[in-house]
Amino acid sequence: MAYELYIGDRMYSSWSLRGWLMLEKFAIPHNIHLVGLYAGTMAQDMAHLAPARLVPALETDQGLVIGESLAMGETLAEHFPTAGLWPRAADQRATARWLVSEMVAGFSALRGDCPMQLSHVWKGFTRSKAVLADLARIEALFAHARKISGAPDGYLFGSYSLAEVFYTPVAARIIGYDLPVSAATRAYCELLLSDPAVLKWQSLAREVTYDPEPYLLDLERAAWPIG
Repeated sequence: MAYELYIGDRMYSSWSLRGWLMLEKFAIPHNIHLVGLYAGTMAQDMAHLAPARLVPALETDQGLVIGESLAMGETLAEHFPTAGLWPRAADQRATARWLVSEMVAGFSALRGDCPMQLSHVWKGFTRSKAVLADLARIEALFAHARKISGAPDGYLFGSYSLAEVFYTPVAARIIGYDLPVSAATRAYCELLLSDPAVLKWQSLAREVTYDPEPYLLDLERAAWPIG
C-alpha cells in the first residue's frame, strides 16, 4: 500500500520538497496531495490530519498521521530498515542525525532571508552577517561529516541519505541567491540539485505561477544554472 503525502507547493515549499524526497529517493510508494498553501485553504485541506497543521504531513498505510519532517524520516527509516535512509555505520548515522537535527532547528537567518525558489538566481543579493555565519556553520558541518565518513566528495556519507534530503533545499538557497561558499560546497550543492528527482520536482514547480509572485525581490535575475 502507498503512503499519502500532503505538500503545499513545489517552487517555494522547502519542507514539502524534503518530505517528497524521503519517499521518492528511497522508492517508497506514495501518493501526493496538494494543499492550498498560497490559496488560503490550507487549514481546511488538512483538517482531517489534525493535529498536523503544516506541510509536509504523512499518512502511513495504516492510517497513522505524522507531522514534522524529521519524525517522518525516522518513522520511514524504521519501516524500511534496509532502504538506507540513514548511513549504516553507527558513527556516520549519529553524525547524519546531528546534521539533520541542526538543519531542522537552525540556520534561521538563511531560511528567513533566502526563501527557497527553484526558478532563477537573484543577482546582487546582499548577504547579512547572520546569513554568512549560517553558511560558515553549514560548511563546518559538511567538513565534519566528511571527516567522519572519509568521503572526500560526492554524498556526505558516501551514499545518498536523509542528510542529502534535508540539505537539498539549503543547496537551492545557496545557488538561488549566489551565496559565497567554497568550491567543494558549491559542487556538493550542484550534485544535490542535478539529481533526477529534484529536476523532476523543479519541472513540475515551473508549471505553476502565482500573481503576485511570492518573495519577490527588486533585483535582476539570472538563469538557473543547473539542468
